[in-house]
Amino acid sequence: MRAVRLLLFVVGAAATAYGGWLLLPQLGTAMPWLIGGPVLHDVLVAPLVGLALGRLVTNRFRRAWIVAGLMASATLLLIAVPLLWRPPSAPPNPGLPDRDYPLGLAVGLAVLWAAIAVVLVVATTVDRRVADRRTDRP
Repeated sequence: MRAVRLLLFVVGAAATAYGGWLLLPQLGTAMPWLIGGPVLHDVLVAPLVGLALGRLVTNRFRRAWIVAGLMASATLLLIAVPLLWRPPSAPPNPGLPDRDYPLGLAVGLAVLWAAIAVVLVVATTVDRRVADRRTDRP
C-alpha cells in the first residue's frame, strides 16, 4: 500500500510541476485569478454565507443540503465565468462556440436547486409524519 501511495504522490507531483511549467508564460495574467479568488472567498463570501445560513436555517440537515447546493452553484459559476465573461481569444473550435452558455448555466443551476428542493420537501414531509406518529400515541 505504501508503494502505491508513493507512486500516486510522484505522478501527482509530476503533473503539478508540468502544469506549473505550462502556466509560467501566463503567470502575470493568471496571478490575479489565482490569488484573488481564494482571498475573496475566504475573506468575504464564506463568512457572510455562514452567518446568513446560521441565522436563517436552524435545522442542520437542511443547512447541509443548502450549503451543498451553494458549493455546487459556486463551482458551476466558476467554470462558466471564462465562457460568459469574454469572447475566446483563440480561433473558434468547431462545435464549441455554437453553444448557448448562459442558457446551459441557467438550466444546470435550475436542475441542481430543483433536486435540492425535492430533497428538502421530502425531508420536511417525513419529519412531519414522524412527529404526528409521536403525538398520536397515548
